[in-house]
Amino acid sequence: MKLRSGDHVKVIAGKDAGKESRIAKVFPDENKVIVEGVNTAKRHQRPRGQAMQGGIIDKDMPIDASNVMIVCGECGPTRIGFRIDEDGTKVRICRKCGGEL
Repeated sequence: MKLRSGDHVKVIAGKDAGKESRIAKVFPDENKVIVEGVNTAKRHQRPRGQAMQGGIIDKDMPIDASNVMIVCGECGPTRIGFRIDEDGTKVRICRKCGGEL
């Protein structure tokens, strides 16, 4: 999976298409990501101890990784490519402008 936690992405499909936010969590085995503020659902939560309050909460649910595109700082939503530097490290690059992500 080419996406990582903390990446700035744009949702390209589904009910939240067009929204931009950061990736909170990645599930590579399921090819899904949780994006902050996207695909929220109402969940009933039972109070756990005195610190946690129960009730109906908004919870971000996972969406498929194919429904998001990473946003390059220079050229906007783009695909991800890879380049291997001289010292042998693998670096993610923007497919449009060639800059590092």
